Amino acid sequence: MIYQGNAIAVASDTNNGGEPIATLTFDLKGESVNKLSSAVVAELGEAVEAIAATQGLSGLVITSAKDAFIVGADITEFHGLFEKGEDYLVEMNQTVHAIFNAIEDLPFPTVTAINGLALGGGCEITLTTDFRVMADTAKIGLPETKLGILPGWGGCVRLPRLIGADNAIEWIAGGTENRADAALKVGAVDAVVPGECLEAAARDILARANAGELDYRARRDEKTSPLKLDAIEQMMVFETAKGYVAGKAGPHYPAPIEAIKVIQKGAGEGRERCQAIEAKAFAKLALTDVCYNLVGLFINDQVVKKKGSQYVKQAQAVNQTAVLGAGIMGGGIAYQSASKGTPILMKDIKEDAIELGLKEARKLFAKQVERKKLTTETMAEKLTNIRPTLSYGDFGHVDLVVEAVVENPKIKDAVLTEVEGQVGEDTILASNTSTISITRLAENLKRPENFCGMHFFNPVHRMPLVEVIRGEKTSDAAVAATVSYARAMGKTPIVVNDCPGFLVNRVLFPYFGGFSLLVEQGADFRRVDKIMEKFGWPMGPAYLLDVVGMDTAVHANEVMAEGFPDRMAREGKTAIQAMYEAERLGQKNAKGFYAYEEDKKGKPKKVDDEAALSLVKELATASQDFSDEEIIARMMVPLCLETVRCLEDGIVDTPAEADMALIYGIGFPPFRGGALRYIDAMGLEAFVAQAERLAEELGPLYAPTDKLRAMAKAGERFYSDAAASSQNPA
Repeated sequence: MIYQGNAIAVASDTNNGGEPIATLTFDLKGESVNKLSSAVVAELGEAVEAIAATQGLSGLVITSAKDAFIVGADITEFHGLFEKGEDYLVEMNQTVHAIFNAIEDLPFPTVTAINGLALGGGCEITLTTDFRVMADTAKIGLPETKLGILPGWGGCVRLPRLIGADNAIEWIAGGTENRADAALKVGAVDAVVPGECLEAAARDILARANAGELDYRARRDEKTSPLKLDAIEQMMVFETAKGYVAGKAGPHYPAPIEAIKVIQKGAGEGRERCQAIEAKAFAKLALTDVCYNLVGLFINDQVVKKKGSQYVKQAQAVNQTAVLGAGIMGGGIAYQSASKGTPILMKDIKEDAIELGLKEARKLFAKQVERKKLTTETMAEKLTNIRPTLSYGDFGHVDLVVEAVVENPKIKDAVLTEVEGQVGEDTILASNTSTISITRLAENLKRPENFCGMHFFNPVHRMPLVEVIRGEKTSDAAVAATVSYARAMGKTPIVVNDCPGFLVNRVLFPYFGGFSLLVEQGADFRRVDKIMEKFGWPMGPAYLLDVVGMDTAVHANEVMAEGFPDRMAREGKTAIQAMYEAERLGQKNAKGFYAYEEDKKGKPKKVDDEAALSLVKELATASQDFSDEEIIARMMVPLCLETVRCLEDGIVDTPAEADMALIYGIGFPPFRGGALRYIDAMGLEAFVAQAERLAEELGPLYAPTDKLRAMAKAGERFYSDAAASSQNPA
């Protein structure tokens, strides 16, 4: 044994009976995956020193004993490391560069055997070796820009020299995970083989390199020399890429453009100079608010996934499901279930509704075929997972039923009590209600313990969140089975307790309440939309209401007003009600706050509509000019306060789950980290002061809770990780 650590072992043997070679194996003890924590990187340095000091070696294979190769750096360390400042981060990256360079400079050929996911720092390790051989099921990529940083351990240096600047920019700026065939096509790997042949293929490459068939020194020269692009080629590659990437990334995400600039600055330089440029750029991005929040999101996402996994461990099997109510929503649920492999019955009382549901599912599958994600054969096979029916004939064998009929408590009650008599005693019933109390819907059920909410967001195939709602009598088993099914569908379930609107809609409607007050006092809704979109929302509140539908919004608002009359009930007519009464329902009938025309792709495109402007103007009781900052405050404070209340009321368990629900459910700007991180960023004291100022003028919707005031006074935060205090949320 050449080296043995907690995560790395290096052994030597002879290559097919020939010369001795070393095999460096990553196998982090106590973990299901390999991660590059500070401790593991330090071990790697020691292991490489031990390899370099071993006489008589003729090659090195780097491999993994786990299913994944290396999933990247240990992101849970990032906030603590980044707190130490720019100089520390530059020095840290240069230390890693020295270790990686030592691998690259070993006096014999080297090869990495990529058996599974090789992401971030894991991908960068593979780039240090002369050759790479990849299992046909593995994936490789540099997703750092999704965390607001760029590859800092040589990814911006080696990858462009290996696969060309244009391909490298696509991989790095897009943060993509790339399949083996794609990696082979661009030259990121030298061979793709079945997993069981991986070690033999790696050893064969070493033997061929030592025999002179493969020139490993030429490979090294290419990776450590300037890019082979003249001035005109450089300008064409980099300037074109900057324009395209800036358009895709948007103004709030600087990392993809910075990565291109790093590659461009280092294009004419050798290895060490390039690495210095990369280390400096990494350190600057690591200290930005965007990076802080995106890293926080990753950590929050891990919290949500871990909680979901705990439910799955105790869940009963869900092998056959059903959806009640076809149409667009039922068809979307059926598609999602079928596409991920869980067979589903789709029941309705009307033949035309069944046909509409099937049409929706077929359309979604056809899009997958168009994008070459599925073959027509696979599509046909998956479609057989959806069985339409007008009767309850096969419901005795169903493990879980999703009720997705119209949002009317009487109709839902009738359907749920009826289906309960048609299913087995252990079958879980779940209602896809967006607002109606689960406890209330359970009142007439014989087995309320088997009933919970399963709130999908529209469109089902795109929106990642599913709220799993626990009623007063819902059992842990019902929640666990529903969470398990949601995860099997490829969704992110978050368990919440029952209240009007649950979590996401309860938080969203105070945001709409702030919008209604602004419009009532003379704000131009088009300007409000532009300001909130510039703030980071995918669409402004008026546009969002058009997408949601005015009828849906009015109904949901009535539920909220009944549940929380002190702050959500309104006297007088709101702009939302006025639109509804004027039969301006939004995109569903092509007129709401905006009018809608079809664009070239057949999608609705919003245009200004004088009739809507006049309707809103008639409701205005004042004509105030609002600054951008005032509009942001009046929109964001009610949303953030309601999130705080949901946490305090126990509707949601943790800040992480609350923030992830808003990001996944309503498109809260990810780079701002979520409502509670947004408050932390401003500072609780400053946020409470802002809320109290607005509450004096605008009432209870803006009033902070006593507990929040106490937290502010005590200097507390929602998240314990520090460093957010430097951020400016506006």
